[in-house]
Order: sequence, then structure tokens, then C-alpha cells
Amino acid sequence: MRVLVVGAGATGGYYGARLAEAGRDVTFLVRPARAEKLAADGLSVKSPLGDLHLRAPMTITADALAAGQGGAFDLVLLSCKAYDLDAAVADLAPAVRAGTIVLPILNGMRHLDVLDARFGAERVLGGSCGIMATVGPGGEIRHMSEFATLTYGERDGSRMPRVEAIEALMRDARFQPKLSPAIVLEMWEKWVFLATLAGITCLMRASVGDIVGAPGGREAVEDLYAECVAVAAAAGYAPREKAAAQARAMLTQEGAPTTASMLRDIEARARIEADHVVGDLIARGDALAPGSRRPGLERAYTHLKAYERRRAREAA
Repeated sequence: MRVLVVGAGATGGYYGARLAEAGRDVTFLVRPARAEKLAADGLSVKSPLGDLHLRAPMTITADALAAGQGGAFDLVLLSCKAYDLDAAVADLAPAVRAGTIVLPILNGMRHLDVLDARFGAERVLGGSCGIMATVGPGGEIRHMSEFATLTYGERDGSRMPRVEAIEALMRDARFQPKLSPAIVLEMWEKWVFLATLAGITCLMRASVGDIVGAPGGREAVEDLYAECVAVAAAAGYAPREKAAAQARAMLTQEGAPTTASMLRDIEARARIEADHVVGDLIARGDALAPGSRRPGLERAYTHLKAYERRRAREAA
């Protein structure tokens, strides 16, 4: 399979580099400046799973792709921030031809609506990933734990030859791939966990351990998680018992330094995925169960939107 990885940042860059390391045919769709940087310095990964340096990663720019260069791709691996989704879709669109599969690994569910509308639901798989990684000052990818999952599957739960081909593609790469027969449920399980983690750590400006150690903190976390679960249940995707137990344990672990990447973005005065991670969950809850109260989610969303307004005002 020929793989087009959209971007060469912390997430897409890591998975794409590992696939290339395993001998797969991988091309990175990048901006011209990033293409020049990769041509000059290569792509480096620093990881507990083993360091890696690709001396000459294959790259292509959006202009070249639009001009018909690069040929046909079998799989598009899409990893970007939600606020960059529209631009990413426009850039990758020329690569989506007959037989091309799009595998998005964004947070939440909103991106599926966008991708389905542009490419057709039959071309779009469900996907999710779990990784702690960042791009260092020299452009290298810094993977900060041995945890690097990539879960994918047909959204109807079937096992088609195309996902079996992806399973073979990812075999022996240095991350943990998983072909799931319940990928949409797994996406919802991750979403309710992430919305809780982002909502509470951003609202409190503190780690999980700091929050649960404060008066009323544990109850605030548990109430927010319950609100998120209620939305998922109304959509027909209530988290399974094991997933819910693991989520609650992580969200209420005493002394845990865990924070959401969204909080780290706020502390760096960066853009955030407020609408995609929290706002869309509220909107779906309102549509599925009109009149239901979600005070914790709504308060967290107000906080995130206030941050966005302040950031925009200070940048003006």
C-alpha cells in the first residue's frame, strides 16, 4: 500500500516514520518550509521504543499534489488539530481517488461529518490513537512513553479486505496497532474520557492529582464524567464497563500529574480544540436529549471560549 501521511508533526510524523522504518511506502504531505527542513536534516524520532532517523523521507506539498504529482495513494493517514481540518481536507483532496481509504485519528467525532461530506462515508474509516509526543526545537519528534496505540476499523464493524491490508501494513511497526470491530464505540469511549480530562484540568488549571486532592475535587471530576457518559449513552455508545472503570481510575488517581494537552496549549497561549472536544459534545447532547442539564460541561466550555476570546483580543 502507498500511504500519504498528512503532516509530519508529533502524531502523524511518529506513526509515519515508524511505518517508513518498517519498509512501507510512506509520503508526508507537508508545507514547503517543512519539506525543505526534512530534505536538509531528515526526520528524527527520539523514543523509549528506539530512536530513529530517516535521512531522506519522501515528502510532497499541496501544490504538487494538486498538480497531479505523487501518483495514487491507497491510504491517507490524517492527523491534525481540529481547527486545521478544513485546510487539511482541501490539501489532501487530490490524493483521494477511486479506492483510496482515509483513516483519521483526530479527537471527537465531528471530523467524520466533514470527511463524509467531502469524500463519502464509504471511503472513511474510524480511527483513534493514543500517544504522548511533541515536536522539539530542532524539528525532531520526541515520544515520551512506550505508549503509542493506533486503533482503526470499519465503522459498521465489518472486516473487509481493505482493513486486513492495513493490518498487514502496520505489522512489525514500532507502535501498537489494533483492528477493532467496535471502532465507533472506542472513539466515543476516548472522547468522553478526553472531554472530562480537558474540561476539568483546564477549568481548574491543575493536574488530576491536584484536583482530586482539593475539597470537592473528586466529586467535580466524577460529575463531569457522568455528564459526558450520558451524552454517549444517548447516542447509543455508552462506554463499556471495563473502559469506564479505567477512565474513572485515571481521572481520580491521587497524586497523578496527568493533565490534558489542551491545558498545556492554554499555558503556551496556543490555539485549542474547544469546539471539537467539548462544544460538539454539548451540541450532540442538546440534540439527543433536549432540556437535559450539563452544568459541568457548559461551565468548562464557557471557560475555554473565554480563553479563546482573550487570546484573540491580546493578539489584535
